Amino acid sequence: MQEFDFTMMGGLLFVASLVAIATHRLKLPYSVGLVVAGVAIAMLPVAVPLTLTPDLIFFVLLPPLVFEAAIQIPWKPFRRELPLLIALVTFGVLLAAAVVTVGMHWLSGWSWLGAAFFGVLIAATDPVAVIAAFKTMHVERRLHLLVESESLLNDGVAAVGFAILMMFATGAGASAGEVGLHLVTNISGAILSGAAVAVPLILIAGRTSDRLVEVTITMLIAYGSFILAEHFHCSGVLATLTAGLIVGNYGFLGSISDSGRPAVLNHWEYVAFLANSVVFLLIGVRETQMHILAVVEAAALATGLSLLGRAVAVYPVMAAFAKTRLAVPWKYKHVLFWGGLRGALALALALALPASIPERSTIITVAFAVVAFSIFVQGLTMPWLIEKLGLRVKEEKSHLGDLKAWRRDEKEPEA
Repeated sequence: MQEFDFTMMGGLLFVASLVAIATHRLKLPYSVGLVVAGVAIAMLPVAVPLTLTPDLIFFVLLPPLVFEAAIQIPWKPFRRELPLLIALVTFGVLLAAAVVTVGMHWLSGWSWLGAAFFGVLIAATDPVAVIAAFKTMHVERRLHLLVESESLLNDGVAAVGFAILMMFATGAGASAGEVGLHLVTNISGAILSGAAVAVPLILIAGRTSDRLVEVTITMLIAYGSFILAEHFHCSGVLATLTAGLIVGNYGFLGSISDSGRPAVLNHWEYVAFLANSVVFLLIGVRETQMHILAVVEAAALATGLSLLGRAVAVYPVMAAFAKTRLAVPWKYKHVLFWGGLRGALALALALALPASIPERSTIITVAFAVVAFSIFVQGLTMPWLIEKLGLRVKEEKSHLGDLKAWRRDEKEPEA
């Protein structure tokens, strides 16, 4: 891990605060402003000692981002949408990765393994800018749930797929049976890790009504579940997602006090703000170090293929549910397609590529280019798309964690 510089961190947070004020007034996505600010910082004659590394993203910044999103997902609506979500993050991710893999191999001449690594890592979505637009413009709860939940599960599956490819890259045994066993143990181990950390700590939280202690325990749950899963070579993302669902549903029903719940939610909203601020500022700083012009053709091809792959992942999979109770309106499909932005996890996986991959440096640069496109083009146009599709609703109809409102919606006939 890098040496911690309080002065540098204070400067980054000050910049993040100014960006938050400016983007709010200009009605622009916060993440876009942060990347621009990061680029501007890199242009100054001031060194930024903190750099974007896989360890920084995985073990410091990713757990709070996953946990903060997970604690706000209500279990019953999530469980109802689970068949659709599972299809999106399994068949959808496979289809998206396959489109990118085949395209980059045949059209750019990348090795099959290098193209496969890129296909899997670029399938990981990060809808921070989209969710921020949802909170500002207020969209229907089901759309918010689908985008947030699909992204969290999608990230977990992409990380598992990346780990399987690492078995091939490192020369480990990788027969069909071994891959299947690794897949099962990785996912089940992640879920068990999340539950093993969250359940006992939530029970301990039920022994106190001190909201500061409750907040501290949720911090231990978020990071502890991630670290435990990664220690056993399982998906830390899925473990923290599991832990967050337990805390947000079982924990808030009794173990965490009534005064503790708003304290926990406010705390994690702030921690997510800090994590996102650091991530996108550092993405901006790192973008200036990438020689994107040297790989502009590959970057343009990868961007087009990633969009095509996302379309293949969303529209055909959702079409399979057209005649079921989980049918999704076309407006939602368009938002899920265009809202499939790439971000921190894709870059972390790219930076974690083994040195044995011949295209490693090119893949990292191309990944940064695709992330930049998704942040600036898709992120900036998302508010316009939401407005154009007529998806705005009244504020009281947009709260994701309002269980009473979910029950009222279930009783009302769909429009």
